[in-house]
Amino acid sequence: MADFDLITVEVAYALPHKQKIIALLVEPGTTALEAVQRSKIIDHFPELDLASAKLGIFGQSLGTKGLDTADKHILHAGDRVEIYRPLASDPKEARRKRAEKTAAASDESAAAVDE
Repeated sequence: MADFDLITVEVAYALPHKQKIIALLVEPGTTALEAVQRSKIIDHFPELDLASAKLGIFGQSLGTKGLDTADKHILHAGDRVEIYRPLASDPKEARRKRAEKTAAASDESAAAVDE
């Protein structure tokens, strides 16, 4: 296959202190999972478990909202495959804790005014 038959895609992964975006030339018909494997991004992040990692394209998780799963999603020229880290905490739980903290601070302020 000649180079002009290839498309350019990117694979991206980021940690709080380090990020990597790898540009690849791949054949049309390449899946998101194949691109991630070909990128060898695991060489830069050995702790990364590709078997359990969630993947997406420009912020849209693959396997949701009508998108194919990573092993079936065919890439288009210019696509960026993103590898998502697991959440450090449940967003709903974090919001609940912030609301409780705000309510407690508000109760303390009201009690101080009453004194």
